[in-house]
Amino acid sequence: MNVWPYSVLRRSAASLAPAAVAIALLCAAGPAGATGDAARGQTLYKGCADCHSINENGVGPMHKGVVGRKAGSVPGYDYSPDLKNSGIVWTEENLDKWLTGPQAMVPETKMFFDVPDAQDRADIIAYLKEKAR
Repeated sequence: MNVWPYSVLRRSAASLAPAAVAIALLCAAGPAGATGDAARGQTLYKGCADCHSINENGVGPMHKGVVGRKAGSVPGYDYSPDLKNSGIVWTEENLDKWLTGPQAMVPETKMFFDVPDAQDRADIIAYLKEKAR
């Protein structure tokens, strides 16, 4: 039977501490580990403008107040029943998942557009957090 001396175990655990801190920081970084740039997000949001605006419903619901809002709750917009009843709250993490693939998150949703790039998603979310309050 192999028994490790206490001093070897203590040194091994201490050498893992920096790695544990790095992992914790990456996990706390937000959606997809990316930090968003709201100015770049504003430019990217122009691609969303075919269906959405900040202040008015259109093909899609308005985005005013989207961060922190319950999905399917904007008055005057006709949501799919599945999205309306999903219970989703638009946190940064949920917006990131949604933009990655809305049909994967809520299969019967009306939204079909996705944003495959993690940095693009982070930038759009940063813009919505800052400008769509």
